[in-house]
Amino acid sequence: MAGFGPFGKIQEALKKAQEVKEGAQKLQVELDEMEIVGEAADGLVKVTVSGNQEPRGVTLAPAAMEKSAEDLQALVFEAMQKAYGESTETMRTRMEELTGGLGNLPGLGF
Repeated sequence: MAGFGPFGKIQEALKKAQEVKEGAQKLQVELDEMEIVGEAADGLVKVTVSGNQEPRGVTLAPAAMEKSAEDLQALVFEAMQKAYGESTETMRTRMEELTGGLGNLPGLGF
């Protein structure tokens, strides 16, 4: 492709863009199928989200019911934050893996 000058670079960029689009569609399905769990108090409270941050469930150990309402709220919130944070990091990492080659196309300024 290098022999075609700027046209070859454009073709290469379009090919990579199509690959990224197809990869993003596959990644969307993978993220939807993931289950990411955030825990608080050594598993007393667990919150599950998908890789796309869709809430999937909350699990409370029987001992969690012995906590005050305020403490239980704080534990659920902590577990939610952990699940959300891990989900965000998973999405970011997977997207970087998918789009990593875009910045390496010479002369296109990506």
